[in-house]
Amino acid sequence: MAALLVGVPFVWGSDLLGVGSDSAAPAAPAPDDSDDDASEAPTRKAAPAAPTASTLPPALLHPAPVTVDATGFWSWTVLDRRTGAMAGSGNAGSTQRAASMIKAWLASDYLRRNPNPSKSNLSQLSIMIRNSDNNAASYFWGLDGKSASITRLIRTCGLTDSKAYIDWASTLVSARDAARMGACIGDGRAAGPKWTDWVLNEMRNVAKDQKFGITPALPAAEQTSTAVKNGWIARSDGKWHVNCMAIGTDWVLSVLTVYPAAKGQIYGENICSSVTRQLQA
Repeated sequence: MAALLVGVPFVWGSDLLGVGSDSAAPAAPAPDDSDDDASEAPTRKAAPAAPTASTLPPALLHPAPVTVDATGFWSWTVLDRRTGAMAGSGNAGSTQRAASMIKAWLASDYLRRNPNPSKSNLSQLSIMIRNSDNNAASYFWGLDGKSASITRLIRTCGLTDSKAYIDWASTLVSARDAARMGACIGDGRAAGPKWTDWVLNEMRNVAKDQKFGITPALPAAEQTSTAVKNGWIARSDGKWHVNCMAIGTDWVLSVLTVYPAAKGQIYGENICSSVTRQLQA
């Protein structure tokens, strides 16, 4: 397949991405003038408005045009953790295999439902995230009920495109759902209040060779505070699947790529880095 220069438009807070629409909230019902007691109702101070993209400074990673000279499939979504608003490529709803990116959810799902894990299981959870151990992932995939865990992921994190498929590595996710999953892990819905900080700390301390893609493209000061769980697999279909997911201070970014295996893993890593740099512009 010849390399093509592909320009993918971004969409800010649109229905396509399902969050952060600029449409106005329904107006409060007007007082009923026929109610004789309406004039006696106490005056209530209006609650402060929730922050919106227009009232906040841009997050470090924020909507911007993204162009990548790449062969194959790639998609991305950036989410503002302060408002929930998302922007992404036009194909951000297309699903691909999650690979090891899903391990952050498997750990969170287990800890939320088992808040007092054994020392052995906690050690295995750490190995699963920091070293991306596949045996540990298969173990917790079983303890989490296999596809039932993905059903909980969809429900808990409000996913719209994803579904279970064959095994944990083959879970189908979209870029926008991967960003929603990252936000869900970051805000505590995934692992619960007791274990969220632990999960994020494990993700901040993944092995050095697994901090590819998004993290190296960030400012040095942001790199240490960014939680990451990437996924990568060369499948028998002759393609690399390289996915990047990172949770920053006020943002989440996901990038999914699929391309000919002959190009190697670093090809996908570089796409993730390129998207990250362009979203800082």
